[in-house]
Amino acid sequence: MGDVLAGINSSWEFDTDSVLIRFERGIRTPKLFHVLGERRVPHEALRSVELTPGTRRGTVVLRAEPRPGADPLMEAAAGQLRETSDPYRLVLPAEHEPLAAARVSELSSVLGPRAQEPADRHLVAAPAAPLQFKAYDGKVSFDGRAVSFRWFWTGASSAKWKAGDQSFPVGELQDVRWRSPEVVGGHLRLVRRGEAADRELPEPDQDPAAVVFGLGYGLVHESLPLAASVLEAVRAAGPAPVPEAAAPVSRAADPVATVRPAPADIADRIRHLGELHGAGLLTEEEFSAKKAELLAEL
Repeated sequence: MGDVLAGINSSWEFDTDSVLIRFERGIRTPKLFHVLGERRVPHEALRSVELTPGTRRGTVVLRAEPRPGADPLMEAAAGQLRETSDPYRLVLPAEHEPLAAARVSELSSVLGPRAQEPADRHLVAAPAAPLQFKAYDGKVSFDGRAVSFRWFWTGASSAKWKAGDQSFPVGELQDVRWRSPEVVGGHLRLVRRGEAADRELPEPDQDPAAVVFGLGYGLVHESLPLAASVLEAVRAAGPAPVPEAAAPVSRAADPVATVRPAPADIADRIRHLGELHGAGLLTEEEFSAKKAELLAEL
């Protein structure tokens, strides 16, 4: 192989055992591609590859599909990415169709029978830690070893505020669930080891193991790479059992500060909320709900 197909927003370089995808950083390029930069996809990570007519006149689309479990980014996204932000979709000018068809044929011939089976490990690297982003109710950070939630008092519920800032070591997690900020109810939730899959979960805004997205918060290009990086680390940690006494580290568990102290003057907090509301940073519903929560703490 060794050929390069240059398309809209990205180019694919075909090697003997992998495909190197390089993403452009143009103004019209999805911001997720800016974060990804480039990704090397081994042939063994692919399930299929096809060439179809493009929706835009004079284009064709080369689309690869990764095997389930091979790419932590796509596993975390769980089918929620827009078509234009799909890192496995290459839009090409129609004149490149003969070369693209040849590459599809060559790739299809080397995929092998295991291509239809789920991968037993991640084969494509996730964005590297450290990573962080701002959710509506807190700041999320991942340093490669632990996920930290630091709550914003203007956005976090009383339940989260009283629970205190949270830190979850990778070894105590079994899954990460990401719901796109582009749909209603967007959030990121951490699932701890030993939690039953069918247990009733609290609403994300009441769960100290979750953060809530919102307008301008938890954007796809910020929250999805972090979710993928955490998922990769969780899978790499393996299914080793956690001691029964283990629990997520939080300020609430700190003997020096067993309960995070609330601000002394609730009135100041409500006054500040009023300023945010007056500046248009909080809706009437958000202001009223948060004000009610603060009054409930009196």
